[in-house]
Amino acid sequence: MARRAGVGIATLFRRFPTQQDLIAAVFEDTMDSYVSAVTTALEEPDPWEGFAYFIRTACGMQAADRGFAEVLTMTFPAADELEAKRSTALNGVTELIGRAQRAGQLRAEFRPEDLVVLLMANAGVVAAAGDSAPGAWKRLVGHLLRAFAAHEIDAPPPAPEPAELEQAMQRLTSNPP
Repeated sequence: MARRAGVGIATLFRRFPTQQDLIAAVFEDTMDSYVSAVTTALEEPDPWEGFAYFIRTACGMQAADRGFAEVLTMTFPAADELEAKRSTALNGVTELIGRAQRAGQLRAEFRPEDLVVLLMANAGVVAAAGDSAPGAWKRLVGHLLRAFAAHEIDAPPPAPEPAELEQAMQRLTSNPP
């Protein structure tokens, strides 16, 4: 890693004395973006719009950075600042869910753990579709939001073109995730 960064190993260890310090530095920007998405969603006066914004944003971040979901499900016991940000984000997501449920806009059975399932599903679509059908994840998210809504919402984005899906399936067959 030091070689790729163009520094000596001693410089790397001076800057990051422990593996946890290095991990925290690598994931800090990603976690900041996640916390920012939660914060923006909580500022939305309409509880459903805040919830939907967050889901779309988190899944979009995952589509742009395939390691994103892993950061959200990892724990960093020795990286106090990163753990604090993860905890802040989780508390914000829990509040988003509660607000939308109290407003009668999100199904009562939706739980914070369902977000992990959603991100896992999105990760699968992102990995399988790759560059062949890069917008496929938006369709999935649209369908999932409709399933979670306790009210009628807009239809999801259009499905990928058949040729895009065929190319994605061929890519998946020859290159499993």
